[in-house]
Amino acid sequence: MRGPRHNAGFRAEQRSSPSTTEKTHSNERSAAMEGCEGKTAAVETTLVSGVTVQEVGPNGNLMPKFNTPVDVAVLYDPEGASIRVTRGPEQTELVEFPVTFTTECCRMGDRGYLFRLDIDTILFVFRDEKDARAVHNRIARVKSNKETISVFRERTDESSASQYFQFYGYLSQQQNMMQDYVRTSTYQRAFLANDVDFKDKIVLDVGAGSGILSFFAVQAGAKKVYAVEASSMAQHAKMVVEANKLSEVIEVRAGKIEELDIPEQVDVIISEPMGYMLYNERMLETYLHAKKWLKPGGHMYPSRGDLHVAPFTDDALYMEHFAKANFWYQQNFHGVDLSSLRKAAMKEYYRQPIVDTFDFRICMAKSVRHILDFKTAHEKDLHKIEVPLEFHLLQSGTVHGLAFWFDVAFGGSQQTVWLSTAPTEPLTHWYQVRCLLETPIFVKQGQLLTGRVLLLANKRQSYDVVIELCVEGTGTRSANTLDLKNPFFRYTGQSPQPPVGSNTTSPSENIWAQLDAQGARQAVNMVNGIMVNGLGDVSMETTHQPNSLINIGNNTAYLHPGSIPSTGRQRVSQGTATSTHQSQLIGGGIAPTLFTTSQTPTIGMGSTAAGYPMPNMLIGDYTTHQAANVLLPDFAAVGQNNLQQLVSGYRQ
Repeated sequence: MRGPRHNAGFRAEQRSSPSTTEKTHSNERSAAMEGCEGKTAAVETTLVSGVTVQEVGPNGNLMPKFNTPVDVAVLYDPEGASIRVTRGPEQTELVEFPVTFTTECCRMGDRGYLFRLDIDTILFVFRDEKDARAVHNRIARVKSNKETISVFRERTDESSASQYFQFYGYLSQQQNMMQDYVRTSTYQRAFLANDVDFKDKIVLDVGAGSGILSFFAVQAGAKKVYAVEASSMAQHAKMVVEANKLSEVIEVRAGKIEELDIPEQVDVIISEPMGYMLYNERMLETYLHAKKWLKPGGHMYPSRGDLHVAPFTDDALYMEHFAKANFWYQQNFHGVDLSSLRKAAMKEYYRQPIVDTFDFRICMAKSVRHILDFKTAHEKDLHKIEVPLEFHLLQSGTVHGLAFWFDVAFGGSQQTVWLSTAPTEPLTHWYQVRCLLETPIFVKQGQLLTGRVLLLANKRQSYDVVIELCVEGTGTRSANTLDLKNPFFRYTGQSPQPPVGSNTTSPSENIWAQLDAQGARQAVNMVNGIMVNGLGDVSMETTHQPNSLINIGNNTAYLHPGSIPSTGRQRVSQGTATSTHQSQLIGGGIAPTLFTTSQTPTIGMGSTAAGYPMPNMLIGDYTTHQAANVLLPDFAAVGQNNLQQLVSGYRQ
């Protein structure tokens, strides 16, 4: 069943001028000739005004649907075309419906066109025969595309493609990706750092979306950019290009790269084709297919992708899944025995890959890396991907499954820039992915864990993931098959917790040791006439710094501005943190904090401004609050006496 209709916007054009109308139809006829072989040309919008709309009753009687003539726009749609009916100078939308090769429609006389929809039948009566012919030409091309068979159509289920393009046709989804600071800034950095590859070059942007990468290519000096987008987002991208007065440089082309023609060979191909676990959505195949338009020796951004796989232990995650499945073990749920479904529920839950982030210390061995060179790989190489595994275990414990993340490289002529989704790096909208074993494996440090990961492409634009593990010398084996199309989104916005048993010293003793060290540096003073051995000014500010805080204007060493700290820990001088200052800046973009003075991020009564991540906002969002609007514990006024007495008693 078709989902809610996405109202793809378009810029209203002046239709009062005959020359403008004639120009629109002239472009339409030219585009029709270019598309006679089923190829999609640049974004087309056929506009006609003064159309009378009538509704056809059950007995064939005609009834006016609108009391005044309306404007009709025929827009691009991934499934064919979209008819939008508007009225008035403000283009108030009255109705919109899709037209595919299965839509029942036909011409009625010289100026009429009849559409039979799901709930009613509508007759459009155009102002003149020229307007009727312009609309008919667009509809005829949609109907003729029934026989068009492309590589994309062969490998993709029709319902999956419809949902996919509808999803990426929403501005909110484009916003989610654009606000990923690491993703967006790394792309811009990679282009600008290798401007020699773009200077006066022809560029192809595959899956352009909002067109942001096309703008980056122009910033790097591109002479011409063909921005190809198959979803209805192509209409919005065209609006942005026109608003930025770059229509002569960036040409938005609506359609699938497998089905359209590019007027010339290109020097550079740019794209953001990565999905969860790198390969999900099968966009990488489209990216590789686009190489048919690439000149010999041309560049690809990105140029390489590395998939990392590592065994992990996480008792809490495993028990969480197990508990969910145990719901179906109930023998008296409102008088109904559900236990017969528990086995099926277990299988279903453990078939779901888990999308979230985690503390890197849950990994039990060094990750295995599977490298894909985009310049040399063929799209057929991605139909079946086998990753052999061999892990030398670094710790004893239970292997609950395999963790996945990826890195991609932008190998330019001047500099190679990396974009990483590793758990040690700032969090991105790709997160990390974990695949559970239904039957975990107990292992010991020093043992060899072998196996394989098999990715089998399916027509739902995803993969079936088969994982097989074996402990060498013991015969212990475990396997599972997961559906990457149906992941479980577990990320809560909270920093991941370190694995149980990570503390090698007493956390309680560490807290008091810090308080003692602070008190030793302060002068002896009195509080309410009681001698507290110099601890009168003990401040809890130095003992805890919330790591979910995003400071604006402070040079935070362990937190990349505009992102969420994926490790959940601060950098310490002993070197126990899993990420370094340099690696935390992997995003590649210039951070706002680099232009401010270096300060230590703290929170307390003395703070003047602080940024707090909001739970209902997307990755990369941050907002600023004044301290007066934030209620914090006031240790100076409430409870300080109790705290000091507690500290004094402890020291005595």
